[in-house]
Amino acid sequence: MRWRRPAWYWRGISGPVAAVRLRVRWGSVMEACELVVAPTRFRLTVARMAHRPAPAPRVPRLVRLRVTRTGLVGRVRLRPGQDTHDFATAADRLRHSFAMQQVVVRELRAGVVELRMTGYDVLRRVQMPRVKPTSGLRVPMALREDGSVHWRDYRQTPHALNLGATQSGKSVYQRRLVMGLAKLPNVALVGVDCKEGVELAPLARRFSALVDNPDDALALLEALLGRMAETYQVIRAEQRITADVPDAEITADIWGLPEEKRPALVVVVIDEIAELSLVSSGSKEEEKRRDQIITALVRLAQLGRAAGIYLELCGQRFGADLGKGITTLRAQLSGRVSHRVNDEGTAKMAFGDIAPGAVLACMQIPDNRPGAAVVASSSGGWSMIRTPKTSMRAAANVCNAHADLTPDIPELARWRPSVAGISLAESSVPAVSEAA
Repeated sequence: MRWRRPAWYWRGISGPVAAVRLRVRWGSVMEACELVVAPTRFRLTVARMAHRPAPAPRVPRLVRLRVTRTGLVGRVRLRPGQDTHDFATAADRLRHSFAMQQVVVRELRAGVVELRMTGYDVLRRVQMPRVKPTSGLRVPMALREDGSVHWRDYRQTPHALNLGATQSGKSVYQRRLVMGLAKLPNVALVGVDCKEGVELAPLARRFSALVDNPDDALALLEALLGRMAETYQVIRAEQRITADVPDAEITADIWGLPEEKRPALVVVVIDEIAELSLVSSGSKEEEKRRDQIITALVRLAQLGRAAGIYLELCGQRFGADLGKGITTLRAQLSGRVSHRVNDEGTAKMAFGDIAPGAVLACMQIPDNRPGAAVVASSSGGWSMIRTPKTSMRAAANVCNAHADLTPDIPELARWRPSVAGISLAESSVPAVSEAA
């Protein structure tokens, strides 16, 4: 049970034992980690007047403790003079003292912090929990090191950068993203795969447009710019900013439109972004095409969110040496995911401007953990995640089963992939293996 169903083993055996151990050791551990406060002057004065021993230091109060599927979650009420930084600094000492895998400290409100403790290595063998279907554009992608689910939320983070060396699990992350988006209605997938289409061609039945060379990629991006401009005209026509229109009905993006008038959302998945930036022969035509591609991507990243166009850029290498405009493009990509990389420059391009502490972490990911990655946000926080193993066959079956959800976009009709030779998947799609 410990190996095949670690969550069951933790809930039934290890979790209750760990909870009892934590409550028994709480006071001594707080004192050993210097997380206690000295008694107040009033208590010292009363003890002195009553000829009693000096009172003991005051321990922060553990007000709630519960067992989760991956660990323990405790709520601590701080004593006067303590702050969240004290517990965050002592997180590693708490981990060893309570014999836990990891301890994460988070402030809930003033004077109350949450200790989220992981009881075992949840990334060793990834088992995704069941999640309820959600509205909007959210896809469950991976498992975080604290046992929670990492979501790819396009409304919160419109554009993202996914990096990783060969055999690091970057392609598995990309497959799982396409699988999650394929199940959503009114979502058009647009693919740019300059590796002759070997990564995205098996999933072509769910794609509204798919190209495999830089020339077609440029024409496709220009068509998306034209669609973006037309979508803005639809938004302008529906605003109707008059005195009798409530403030809540005035919108500046596609999500405020009535559902029957909302155009299909477009997610652009680009595999090997470096292939669109490199110039092999050094000719002026290739340099001009390269500049036009980067300019189109920058414009889509800057203006596409309100029009329902989102970018997902993937690659092995991403750096300023790819040419001008790369740094400008990176500034628009709020979501950053980096698997194991081979050079420090790529790690710095991914996290150097938002989470410098994550630069070293993504370079220390071992080779025997494919799918493990570091995810960071623009707020400066970062954490380790791991994507469950997903085969190309499983991803293709899901895309084929949901091919009827593929929107027909007239602007992208000329790049609609030809899938006449691909047979439809059967109605019963095999279950995806969640083990990494």
